[in-house]
Amino acid sequence: MKYPAVLGFADILPELDQFDTIIDARSESEYALDRIPGAISCPVLNDEERVRVGTLYKQVGAFEAKKVGAPLVAANIARHIEQLFADKPRDWKPLVYCWRGGNRSGSLAHILAKIGWPVVQLDGGYKAYRAHVAAALLDPPPVQFRVVCGTTGSGKSRLLETLERVGAQVLDLERLAAHRGSVLGHLPDEPQPTQKMFESQIWDKLRRFDPSRPVFVESESKKVGNLRVPDAVMERMRASPCIALELSRPNRVRLLMEDYEHFCADPAALNGQLEHLVQLHGRERIDAWHALANGGAMAELVDQLLVEHYDPAYLRSIDRNFVHYPKAQTVTLDDIAPRDFEAAARALHAAA
Repeated sequence: MKYPAVLGFADILPELDQFDTIIDARSESEYALDRIPGAISCPVLNDEERVRVGTLYKQVGAFEAKKVGAPLVAANIARHIEQLFADKPRDWKPLVYCWRGGNRSGSLAHILAKIGWPVVQLDGGYKAYRAHVAAALLDPPPVQFRVVCGTTGSGKSRLLETLERVGAQVLDLERLAAHRGSVLGHLPDEPQPTQKMFESQIWDKLRRFDPSRPVFVESESKKVGNLRVPDAVMERMRASPCIALELSRPNRVRLLMEDYEHFCADPAALNGQLEHLVQLHGRERIDAWHALANGGAMAELVDQLLVEHYDPAYLRSIDRNFVHYPKAQTVTLDDIAPRDFEAAARALHAAA
């Protein structure tokens, strides 16, 4: 094969995991919005340079723009080779892409091929990859979901983490979305990814699952924070068998206070989030919850939130959306110790 080879995403996909490095030649802001999972950022033009060259292209034409852009491209490629690729062996096989598979990835791929590496350039670039992901999520692989249900604080996320650790297949949408899926679900110091990156991560997980084995997933709503679960994935989840995870309310309070320690330590931040519930519960009730938070009565506050807000809302949602919940397999946890979650996870994994 002559290098750089220029191949479409459908041709690359069966061997996508065989590339030693996937190189995103777009600018850093384009990379931050979404990219092929596992790709590293090697801008051929950074954000500032891209704007400069693009402006020249519009104002004075392609020739003048390329005269300015060419030395910038050459300098950036030289730096990437010196800093990132100089130690790569002759058989190192990279995949290179940019926005549409044009000048930026073509320039980098050309230099890498001239050095002697068997480089492949993605025809159509990121746009071709994104079109594939969008189409794939309209008709996802035939995954056998097992939906872990349970009222807030029953340990669904901990069970999923433990299931994955013992070897089960898990689609943890809250972890991918960097959000715990409720009004208090925002994770401190961890922004949510973009919608496109969320979808890329879901696509990447789904394509790797063994279809002969079940995939455990939590009973999410359509949105996890600001991100929307793809409709076809949600429909398949809602039509799947359920597992009802049960934990006593005192233990649920304990678990929530551990998981939301940042709110227990910062009543003002907690009260700010509780303001979003005024329309549902009224000013008087929210003020009472504010007083509990400010007075350090966190356990009492969490208990009231479970009884008056979370449990009724969750049970209504489960009954309305998960058709197999009435026939769910029940798993009861005696405590929130790691050994209890591991015992439950191993039993579910073995049965599956």
